[in-house]
Amino acid sequence: MTLIPDQLRWAADHFPDQTGFEVAGVGALTLGRWHSTSSQVARGLVARGVQPGDRVAMVLHPRDGLTFVCAYAAIHKAGGVAVPVNIRQSAAQVRTILSHCDPAVVIVSEDLVDLLADETAASAVVVSSASGDTGLDELYDADDSDLQVPRDDDDLAEILYTSGTTSAPKGVAVRHTNSALFLTAKPEWSGRPWIHASPLFTFSGLTFVYQPMRMGMSTLYQPKFDAKEWLRLTETEKPRACFLVPAMVELLLAEPATFTTDWSSYEIVSIGSAPIAPSTLVRFAQLVPEALVTNSYSMTEAGTAYFMMPKGELVNRPGSVGKAVPPAEVRILDDEGHAVGTDEIGNIQVKPAGRMREYYNAPPEAEGIFNPDGWLRTGDLGKFDADGFLYIVGRAKDVIIRGGLNVYSADIESVLYQHPAVREAAVVGVEHKVLGEDVVAFVVLNEPAAATPDELIVFCREHLADYSTPRRIHLMDELPRNATGKVVKRELVEPAG
Repeated sequence: MTLIPDQLRWAADHFPDQTGFEVAGVGALTLGRWHSTSSQVARGLVARGVQPGDRVAMVLHPRDGLTFVCAYAAIHKAGGVAVPVNIRQSAAQVRTILSHCDPAVVIVSEDLVDLLADETAASAVVVSSASGDTGLDELYDADDSDLQVPRDDDDLAEILYTSGTTSAPKGVAVRHTNSALFLTAKPEWSGRPWIHASPLFTFSGLTFVYQPMRMGMSTLYQPKFDAKEWLRLTETEKPRACFLVPAMVELLLAEPATFTTDWSSYEIVSIGSAPIAPSTLVRFAQLVPEALVTNSYSMTEAGTAYFMMPKGELVNRPGSVGKAVPPAEVRILDDEGHAVGTDEIGNIQVKPAGRMREYYNAPPEAEGIFNPDGWLRTGDLGKFDADGFLYIVGRAKDVIIRGGLNVYSADIESVLYQHPAVREAAVVGVEHKVLGEDVVAFVVLNEPAAATPDELIVFCREHLADYSTPRRIHLMDELPRNATGKVVKRELVEPAG
């Protein structure tokens, strides 16, 4: 039996004085301190009444990354279920998620308490973290010896909410056994970091709590991406690996100092979470000619299904995300469920390694992407080349990927329809040089001049995450529709200028 914190246990036992996790500009935890402190906090959670299977939510500011990783390990040691919450959502969305998962304890940064309902805030563990500390003093127990409340590896370990929806939230239920492709590894320790800047509440950010450790590396976390600071850290810390979303790549390529920075320490450069222009990927790869550069592909619901591009194939196969990492599998089917041929576009399905994930506490209709035969319907469109390399060509589902974060058009449209001046609304993604896609809405009002675009944007901002709020809203006399009355979004084009 293997549980998620077993990786930390092993690493702390073998390399206690090595840095395990560092938040740039804030502080760091050695593997030994991370392990012992999380055991203290685990005992504190048990003392507060956390029972096996109870949810413990983390509503934490990015700068409180040390708090996050310590609490994350402690929750699992206490037998609980970790629920990282997207703090960029509106208060209403955060409260809906907390109501849905019904946590026994909420750990919250002091400047985020206003996101909580009053009754939740009254019983929350409020973190006022100082530089280099976890801020979890309220939960510390004097006993820092190892603790593990008995759990099975198939027990629920965490719930990852894929979006803050305005309807029923969708939280992906992750079990210890399907949280990663390999749960515990026993590597040599390189003493060099894996650097990333993905929010820890995201699938990719959470992956890099333990994945670098499994490869003998520490984690160097930049709580807010800054291209100049990234370049400085590249020079001073000599990272061995990094993860970037395409928006970060664009920002780095726009920074002149990028081309005079020494990138030679990188052996692995992983890019993912959103589509990237092949030319951009090739241009960036030229900075690290000796590194393995991959445009990875996965999704929260798939978990342990990853796609990687073998070294040397990037230039030969522009636009490909590579092949599935065994034992995961991939297939492409037409709308009738039949396999398509080479270079034919169809619906991508993946079969993750191990037990398939599912949605937590969701009605049966919400489970529609999970096939009973173990295959997952991704909602993406793609094709295989003659050698079996996968290419993503579009999305069947109505999702906009803005700066690496999923934005659901239906959620934004639902909010717009709540405004009394709005009769019809349609939201689309438009190409953006840095973000990949940006969010634009087209609205028909009940009466002319009943609302201005700026007023509607403010209304959206009050109900949506900041990255989901439309950057621009255009007022129209009518929306384009087909013969069946469905809005034809491909005909929605922004006015010139």
